[in-house]
Amino acid sequence: MSTVPRRFEILLVPEHVEDRGGAAVEDSAVRSAVVEATGENGASGYPRYSGHGIVADIDPATRTVEALLVDGYELDYGLTALVSDRAPR
Repeated sequence: MSTVPRRFEILLVPEHVEDRGGAAVEDSAVRSAVVEATGENGASGYPRYSGHGIVADIDPATRTVEALLVDGYELDYGLTALVSDRAPR
């Protein structure tokens, strides 16, 4: 039996960044937020997480953001939502 993680850190990263010059993805993020499990599933069928103006449906097995709202709006073109590899703060 697998357990769903209680929290993730979401990073909003510009898609156009090709060479980070050795910087981590976290350093290229224009916004980040720690989101916590709401106990509900979103329209995508994956667990819903919320926090700091971000609501996301995340596949905990692949750590993929399946659906996302930022301050109530869809993500702007040119930005990608990623789950951070580091432990949430």
